[in-house]
Amino acid sequence: LLSPESSVSVSAHNAVVGLAKAPGSTGLWDKFSFGLDPSALQERLFVSEENVDGFLGTAFCPSPCSQSALESQPLIEVLDVTEDRIQIRVE
Repeated sequence: LLSPESSVSVSAHNAVVGLAKAPGSTGLWDKFSFGLDPSALQERLFVSEENVDGFLGTAFCPSPCSQSALESQPLIEVLDVTEDRIQIRVE
């Protein structure tokens, strides 16, 4: 993380933490952890095509699936992510 560019904004009903990657860091972040202390962190995933596929794959087939069940799962593609919405195409 690049600490001078990271920021925190807190209001009565909301908190926003802005994180900036260090110059040598590349690639997308898959997940983050948060909590009141290090022993009780909760993990959250960023919205990405891989994370959506993994989540929906678990929802459609929670236990180990047969090959035919895996082949019949829909193809899911994340088209657009904004602050207000996410657009996903399912085939």
